[in-house]
Amino acid sequence: MAAGPRATADTAPAAGAGEVEGEHIKPFTPEKAKEIIMSLQQPAIFCNMAVDWPAQHWTAEHLSEVLHGKQIRFRMGMKRTDTVPQFETTCGYVEATLEEFLTWNCDQSPLSGPFRDYDHSKFWAYADYKYFVSLFDDKTDIFEGVIWSDFGFPGRNGRESTLWIGSMGAHTPCHLDSYGCNLVFQVQGRKRWHLFPPEDTPFLYPTRIPYEESSVFSKINVVNPDLKRFPRFCKARRHVVTLNPGQVLFVPRHWWHYVESIDPVTVSINSWIELAYSWAFYLFLAAMEEDHQARVEEAITRILVCALKTAEDPHNTRAWLNPTEVEETSHEVNCRYLNRAVSALFDYYRTSKVVEIQAMRTNREHMKKEGLNVHNHMEMEQTGGQDLSLGVVKQEAASLFGPDLVPVILTSEELPSKTGSIFEGDGKDFVGEDGEHSGKLHCTKRQRMMSKSEDAIVEQNASNSNMAPSQTLISTDDLLDCLLNPQVTRIVAQLLIQGRNLWF
Repeated sequence: MAAGPRATADTAPAAGAGEVEGEHIKPFTPEKAKEIIMSLQQPAIFCNMAVDWPAQHWTAEHLSEVLHGKQIRFRMGMKRTDTVPQFETTCGYVEATLEEFLTWNCDQSPLSGPFRDYDHSKFWAYADYKYFVSLFDDKTDIFEGVIWSDFGFPGRNGRESTLWIGSMGAHTPCHLDSYGCNLVFQVQGRKRWHLFPPEDTPFLYPTRIPYEESSVFSKINVVNPDLKRFPRFCKARRHVVTLNPGQVLFVPRHWWHYVESIDPVTVSINSWIELAYSWAFYLFLAAMEEDHQARVEEAITRILVCALKTAEDPHNTRAWLNPTEVEETSHEVNCRYLNRAVSALFDYYRTSKVVEIQAMRTNREHMKKEGLNVHNHMEMEQTGGQDLSLGVVKQEAASLFGPDLVPVILTSEELPSKTGSIFEGDGKDFVGEDGEHSGKLHCTKRQRMMSKSEDAIVEQNASNSNMAPSQTLISTDDLLDCLLNPQVTRIVAQLLIQGRNLWF
């Protein structure tokens, strides 16, 4: 599976140059692609950026040969149309090989084997959240087939990626990821993505049950919503796009998404990008702070959910813990996680001013190169120029939309009727027309992201004997003191009452 000749960032000519001596020319250099990713605030499709990736040939049939009969877990869901989301806690699971999956998926319902209890006409199968590092642990060369460095992330490949293989109808419930953004490469078949902006969160009726670290689920089946129970959903702004093979979808931070397979077999690869490692610090200082804040909120959520639900019934985690979490963690571990997140946030506060100054200098140099007036730039800095410069970069990124960068637009479709989904494809869908962490941060992903920043910060702080008083260890009493604050209990009471009112 060796890669063919590839155009590099240094040698690639301008977009639209086509083919030169058999080499594929990328429409964007890695630097430009990353600039776009770090400035866009809406989903978009990258085209012609992965046509020379070895991963483009990883169909389910090919992967079946590569894995040599290795068993993987499939999530089994019903094809029925219902207004209740099919959360992972309500699905069945089977251990099977890709070969067995493909045989079953050809509608050859076996009388024996792992899929014997699942009629193909009534069920779909999804091998989701399959991390390359565990799936291909003895075939590390395969990691090089995914080349996220083409998008400006040097060294990032299959090792930091996740594989998804599903049958028609397989989907993930609508959810958002607490931090980071998402890049998704479609390999085989098509997937339809239903996306909603962060501002529409109140209309999606968020919930943390079932619990999964960093994933906030919606109570709504967005392709067949119950508008009597969830009337505010009609205000949500749905963006729908069909992702075709060879295309890469960019999902910005905090965008809600529901993903469904609309072809007999689909294969896709994704990687979650931690914004704390953005090179464009001057663009994402606010986003970095929000991500650190989100990790603290996530730690608090984990403590509360684990404490309350295990106290209720320690032997029935299936009812509330998403299968990707494997098992609930102890109160001691959760408290350590909270302290690490808080320490990371404090460290960010201490260093953000230095980074901000450096970023403003970098921004100044960039604007000089673009021939902008230095005096106006100094004025801009004195009057909150970061917001203005961010707007300039956003505008520049938006101007790049074209055949190689397609925005995911707001759909004008009406909500589906109960007789079927209006979003069913006819095989002629094209990106951008009206019509798919998704991001799961369970232990594997959390450890990867935390190990690069928070863990290093915690170790540094632990060795510092002059730790500031505000960074002393947070105890359970400290947490309870905040949670039992009258303002918090008032908000909780209001939310509980509002939730009950939904039934009347």
